[in-house]
Amino acid sequence: MKFSNHLLVFVFLWSFFGNLNSNFAQELPYNSGEELDFLFYYDAPLLGKLYAGKAFLELEKTGEKIDGKSVFHAVGRGNSIGSFDFFYKVRDRFESWFSDDTIRTYKFIRRTNEGGYKVEDDVVFDYKRKKAKSRQKEIDIPQDVQDLVSAFYFARTLDISNIPEGGNFPIDFYLDDSLYTSVIFYEGKEVIETRLGKFNTMKFKPMVVEGEVFAHPYPMYLWVTDDKNRIPILIKSEVIFGSVKAELYKFKNLKYPLDSKIEKKKRR
Repeated sequence: MKFSNHLLVFVFLWSFFGNLNSNFAQELPYNSGEELDFLFYYDAPLLGKLYAGKAFLELEKTGEKIDGKSVFHAVGRGNSIGSFDFFYKVRDRFESWFSDDTIRTYKFIRRTNEGGYKVEDDVVFDYKRKKAKSRQKEIDIPQDVQDLVSAFYFARTLDISNIPEGGNFPIDFYLDDSLYTSVIFYEGKEVIETRLGKFNTMKFKPMVVEGEVFAHPYPMYLWVTDDKNRIPILIKSEVIFGSVKAELYKFKNLKYPLDSKIEKKKRR
């Protein structure tokens, strides 16, 4: 995967701790109308912070039904900003339609435009035939599967209270006409400070593949609010030349109070 693709992918990767427990929470931890906005930047010793892009997640409960199921429609958008936008323009859009009870995906749309590199795809998930069909290919799928966007919301519904610190677990997900398996490590609880203030969080470490960008197999860390909302506050990925971070800077229409917040960010 090209490095620029990670600008939006990072926002969703934290959700891959989702298969660690099959018990749904009593209530969904999100409402129709929820919006989450993230800022991406490079953090290198010699360069400092270089702001590269923004990503936005929006959720809407539609009146549409697919296969007899009421569905949510989620949209994830990512774009480059500043000088990065001048040298390497990124305009990404991902959409997912998933059921409001089982939280499994029924339709996924990808529109990628990154420095002239373009990908357009539409995927339909047929659970009666256990097939996923894109513009290019049809593959077999299990009875329940997540796409890149639906995984984010699916993970937030699950009970993680009995996972021990240091525990790890495999997860499966669909991406680019293939099914993948990753491993997620639970690092425990931690207080972190961001531009929005201090928060009680849960920390996770997903396994990714070594390559030209990542220096070792576990370079990514994900901090998720330790409250009923379970939203990512900070995502950090170590790379050979420093780190890339995604930080929540704005939110709207959360279902629950942000009880994980300890104090506001002090102005300097």
